[in-house]
Parts: sequence; structure tokens; C-alpha cells
Amino acid sequence: MSNNRRRFSALAVLSASALLLSGCSPELERGFLPDAAGVTNHTDRIIGLWTTSWIVLLAVGVVAWALLAWALIVYRRRTGNMGMPEQMRYNMPIETLFTVVPLILVLGFFAFTARDMTAIEAKTENPDVYIEVIAKQWSWDFNYVDENVYESGIQAQFTGQEENIMDTLPTLYLPVGNTVKIDLSSRDVIHSFWVVEFLYKKDMFPGQTNSMYFTPLKEGRYVGKCAELCGEYHSMMLFNVEVVSEAEYDRQMSLLAVKGNVGQLSTEYDRNQNLPGGDPSIRG
Repeated sequence: MSNNRRRFSALAVLSASALLLSGCSPELERGFLPDAAGVTNHTDRIIGLWTTSWIVLLAVGVVAWALLAWALIVYRRRTGNMGMPEQMRYNMPIETLFTVVPLILVLGFFAFTARDMTAIEAKTENPDVYIEVIAKQWSWDFNYVDENVYESGIQAQFTGQEENIMDTLPTLYLPVGNTVKIDLSSRDVIHSFWVVEFLYKKDMFPGQTNSMYFTPLKEGRYVGKCAELCGEYHSMMLFNVEVVSEAEYDRQMSLLAVKGNVGQLSTEYDRNQNLPGGDPSIRG
């Protein structure tokens, strides 16, 4: 066996070993997504769709790389061969294969994605909790509609003196095990509501309301942020999500009432006052 073949064989063995060993890690098993299994009623579905997709595509890649390596080795120019190789105009079986397989993959990805998106976007009739989240440059307002209280946040304050910057951020409280409806809107420009461990985000448009429906299943603190570039301090548009027990949720609502945050924040604070559907008397 030539030195080149030995090197190629050793490289193939090392690559296969690394791939097999890395497959044992939890990070690879969930496709390098955050450790979000069981966080909401949707996260396991999203993880399943994602990991299945990249496993299928990895298999396609392995087959393509193997065919490429095979062609490079078998059809390489050999010593003393100076002529042009035999030319072929077409190969119907191969061209049919290269058309049918990608078509099947695309249709399959579309079907499974449409199935899961339909489930994730399904409306929950009579949710246990109804919250309005309003984005603004560069923070968040939370209206707890059922409790008639609110919290109005400011952007993250990085002064260099904070022991934990996350403790200074506005916090969205959710009771564990309760169905939640969140209405999303914006006071100024396009934003995007993203709770990282929920594995799902949704855009927020001025003059339009989008909705999310889910059930938080695991207590804990999660990181929220704007996922749409929205101006100079976009990176500071952060918030916390605390999934807590019902007793703690009720206590937090009482604390907001004690602070005087009774009522609901409305569109009077919107920067855009001339959007369709607004008060005709204030349109430009």
C-alpha cells in the first residue's frame, strides 16, 4: 500500500472515530440546541424536528462525500495516461436519482415542518393566563391582563458595577403548568420576541398583533431577548422569564399591585400614532 493510501485510510478512520465519539454527547444528540427538553409543551417537538433533519442531511452528506472520494480515486489520472478521458453527455439513471432524491427530501422536510408548525401555532381556547408583551426601543412592557397589573421595563444598564446584570432586567412571570396566550405588539419598529430555551420566536410589528400559545412545564429562569436588529441598543434589549409556581405567580402579581402598577399600559405611549386603525384625529 502506498504512503498516500495509508494516509488516506488513517484520515478516514480518525474522522469516523471522531464522528462516532461525538455522537455520544448530549449536545450532539439535541443538534447543539440549548438544553430545553421539557421546558414547554413545544420544545420536545422542535428538538425532534431539528435533530431528525440534520441527521438525515448528515447521512446525505456522507453518501455524497463517499461518492466524491470514490470518483476521485477510481477515475484519477494514472501515470502515463496523457489522453482525454472518455466523455459522456448524460447518464439517465444518475440524473434521475439526483432529481428524485432531493425532491423526496424537500417534500419530506416540508411535510414534517408544516405538521409541527400547525401544532405550535394552534390556538388555545380559554387559556389560563393572558399576557400582552409590548416591545419598545429598547426594552419591554408586560400587561398581565387577567390580574390588571403591568410592568414597564428599561433597557439593560451596563455600568460595570452590577454583580448580576440579569437581576436588573424586566421579568416576565409565568405560572408553571398553565396554558398561556401572549399577544405581541410594538411601539415603534420591528422587534422579535425570543425566549432562547423556548426554541421559538415571533416578530412584533407596529400596528399589528401576533400571538403565541404554549404551556411552560419546567420552573426556572430563562433568558429573553429581541431577535430582530432594531437600532443602536438592540443588544441591550433583554428580559428574564421566570416560570414559577402558581402561589409565587400570585405573589408577584400582588407585588406589582402594591408598587402601584395597576391597570394596563396602552397604545398612548406608541411612537407611531398614524398607523391604520388608529384615532383619525391624530393621524398625520
